[in-house]
Amino acid sequence: MKEYLLSEEKLTEIANGLNIKLTQLTAVLDLLSEGCTVPFIARYRKEMTGALDEEKIKAISDEYEYKKSLEKRKEDVIRLIDEKGLLTEELQQSILAATKLVEIEDLYRPFKEKKKTKATEAIKMGLEPLADIIMKNEKNCDKDSLCQQYLNDDKLKTIDDVMTNALYIVSERISDNAEYRKVLRAQIGYKGILVSKIKKNAVDEGRIFQNYYEYQEPVAKVKPHRILAINRGEAMDILNVSIDYNTEEALAYLSRKVLGRNVDGVFTEDIKYACEDAYKRLIFPSIEREIRSDLKDIGEQQAIKIFGLNLKNLLLQAPLKGKMVLGVDPAFRTGCKLAVIDKTGKFICKDKIYPNEKSKGVTVDDALIKKSKDIVVKLCQKYKIEIIVIGNGTASRETEAFIAETIKEYKLPCSYVIASEAGASVYSASEIAREEFPDFSVEERSAVSIARRIQDPLAELVKIEPKAIGVGQYQHDVTQSKLEDTLDFVVSEAVNKVGVNINTASKSLLTYVSGLNKGIAANIVKYREENGVFTNRKEILNVPKLGPKAYEQAVGFLRISEGSEPLDKTSIHPESYKKAKEIMKLLEIDSLELGSKDVIEKVKSCDKNSIKEKIEIDDYTLDDILDSLSNPLRDIRDNYDQPKLRSDVLHLEDLKPGMELEGTVRNVVDFGCFIDCGLHDDGLLHISKMSKGYIKHPSEMFSVGQLVKVYVLAVDLNRKKLQLTLLQD
Repeated sequence: MKEYLLSEEKLTEIANGLNIKLTQLTAVLDLLSEGCTVPFIARYRKEMTGALDEEKIKAISDEYEYKKSLEKRKEDVIRLIDEKGLLTEELQQSILAATKLVEIEDLYRPFKEKKKTKATEAIKMGLEPLADIIMKNEKNCDKDSLCQQYLNDDKLKTIDDVMTNALYIVSERISDNAEYRKVLRAQIGYKGILVSKIKKNAVDEGRIFQNYYEYQEPVAKVKPHRILAINRGEAMDILNVSIDYNTEEALAYLSRKVLGRNVDGVFTEDIKYACEDAYKRLIFPSIEREIRSDLKDIGEQQAIKIFGLNLKNLLLQAPLKGKMVLGVDPAFRTGCKLAVIDKTGKFICKDKIYPNEKSKGVTVDDALIKKSKDIVVKLCQKYKIEIIVIGNGTASRETEAFIAETIKEYKLPCSYVIASEAGASVYSASEIAREEFPDFSVEERSAVSIARRIQDPLAELVKIEPKAIGVGQYQHDVTQSKLEDTLDFVVSEAVNKVGVNINTASKSLLTYVSGLNKGIAANIVKYREENGVFTNRKEILNVPKLGPKAYEQAVGFLRISEGSEPLDKTSIHPESYKKAKEIMKLLEIDSLELGSKDVIEKVKSCDKNSIKEKIEIDDYTLDDILDSLSNPLRDIRDNYDQPKLRSDVLHLEDLKPGMELEGTVRNVVDFGCFIDCGLHDDGLLHISKMSKGYIKHPSEMFSVGQLVKVYVLAVDLNRKKLQLTLLQD
């Protein structure tokens, strides 16, 4: 086996943990070490990895890096203890056997250079020999005589002073015992209760944390989203949070372990006191912090996972290609900004209307509404608008009512759709937006972005910082570096799954292509502007700073739809062109007819074994080539639901329990999902109302952008809340 930074035993542990073969693991590690990207490995090295997907490849990389860090810490700890001359064979084996960082730190704790503590001060007083005697707990020993030897005129004036300080040393030794901590950590984690209470005089506007005013739940059972909610309440100074555990049970364990069978010694009660002091002052507060930290990690991991899953589904929403679109950024007093986008996403023109309130409670006059309608009708008729896209921000539903009325009154041959504005304001004020539309106001740029989100969600949303796209739960409460790492990976995965037209892609979109970065993406756009469109993939090598390795990693994901080489529009990598053309020759396929019915039929009826006998090729590459010949412009987004188009408005007052509604999933969280049914606010479909059977998580059934049929469970007109269900009586 090739030399790795981890032993074969450790690599096997990782492989088993990820449920893959050791050969798959080492193949991925080899490819990553050669500078290959995750998308490239997943798409073009299937024969080496056994077709591992992006998530599994990233998991291999993450787990390998974690294990490396763990082994490095073990080496450091062993070295540091050995330098003190205190390393034993047993201790070394215990450190090497540790599987978690906390276990290593527990073993190292007794040997750490400590800051000033009560125990270190007692040691300076010369009380360590007395602590040794106390720990032995002999039966025949004169306690007072022993203590008198340590009396002085400074801090040890009485026998009580001597014993108190000596017991600080004993307490710290008990606290530093790795075995005791491991057992108690496990017990508190299993039997402990997470408790939260509202603070005295706390101000909780809207009673957001009402569920946690008097709340308790076993640590082992608390749900990730509740962890983050409680932590937020604590951070906002509304909740007091703690972990409750049976102190007597903990003290009984410590006394039993420390005393052993020697329960009749002179210092038995003193040792029990030291156990109590060690537990209450040192062990429990430390373990409570560790468990709270572990819970936070669990909450973060779940929140980041859900955000990533929702973002992926949002990015991969089916585009409404080839449509003339009117984008509307809704508003009250400042007016709704309009932007017309042609079938390719190119900006055509902009305007502004005032169909809503001038200010709070002051409605516009009929003349202004009539003028607003005339502007919309004129734009729709002049540019043959097929879809009007309304942002879901402030004044969204009021604007929707106006648009629906206008379509109906003037019998316009178009529909409308509500699009998420999440992140639109971030994009509109960004450098990217200023470069694209330097003379536009922020709201005008937003109208363009809203329109493009329907035409091609992926191409538009990549311009926005991923964490600004609000499709998660408590994303602002998690470690931002972890969130950004995951979301960048998700965006990269989505972009490379779809592929990019190099002649039309923005710099933002190109940045996420395998092997590219911001600098190279900018150079591609600049080259395109100076030299015209790319006519074949070989020409990409002319882009400054795009070297052979970057070209290898990127070229398969960069498409040229109408170039000199027909295979350039497919996902076939140029390294496989020779084999692809040999296959085309065997099957008598004309390169100019890729994707035709004749080609599809030839691919369907071909004998793969016969092809492999004549051409040296693996199964994965063969399947991918045949698929690309049949579907050269395949877009995986075509398998997703298209946005729900509407022509009329629905009001909460119109709804009754049991009514059937059709809506679009806007967000999936741990406790359910929020569904846009055409109302002012999204309705909640709670996880308990999804199925009569057990559901581990709503993401098993729903994804962002999915169209669903649901039933009204309850309507709260006062709170403007809609509860939904899939269950019928």
